Amino acid sequence: MQTTDALEHQTESIYPESDGQPMADNTLQFRLIVTIQGGLDLLLKDDPHVFVAGDLLWYPVEGNNRIRVAPDTMVVFGRPKGHRGAYLQWREDNIAPQIVFEILSPGNTVMEMTRKLGFYDRYGVEEYYLYDPDHNELSIWLRARGSLREVENTEDWVSPRLGIRFKLTDETLIIYRPDGAAFESYVELGTHLEQERQRAERLREKLRELGVDPEE
Repeated sequence: MQTTDALEHQTESIYPESDGQPMADNTLQFRLIVTIQGGLDLLLKDDPHVFVAGDLLWYPVEGNNRIRVAPDTMVVFGRPKGHRGAYLQWREDNIAPQIVFEILSPGNTVMEMTRKLGFYDRYGVEEYYLYDPDHNELSIWLRARGSLREVENTEDWVSPRLGIRFKLTDETLIIYRPDGAAFESYVELGTHLEQERQRAERLREKLRELGVDPEE
């Protein structure tokens, strides 16, 4: 009789957790992927039944390890948070990722991205976002009448599922949370936290000058 560990190892061998491809081809693509994945994780942190992942292999069909893709970021409603080596859909109540993001890199070909669009269409993605940072172009597909259909007007587009808003400036893509705050990189978040800490310390110092103990 095979042990649980042995079965898990066998599964990992059948469904590899890496496709041997880099997460990003350059620093800009990497920063955008991390910012989007981190922003979505933060937005959905209080909902235990939404899983967010970046560069994770998704296998939709049990028994076929050739049918797979690793979206730059994916969001799955109805599945718990937690570690996964790969997203094996049949182990996830057969729930497909509803939302995927791709950040185009110079190495991506038209044929490759056409195959990805076909994959997302076939396997049930509801919202597909493709951003080309080199040309500052955003393409969006939304599921309607059973298939993904390209959105003609993406200006100030709001995600039906997430409520986030997409804004193209002259230079880049900005994503806004439903509360109006923009998605930020780790450095930007850290800078704002440090500014808040400094403001709080100045306030405490003023209170001490007035004879008030801020710790009481």
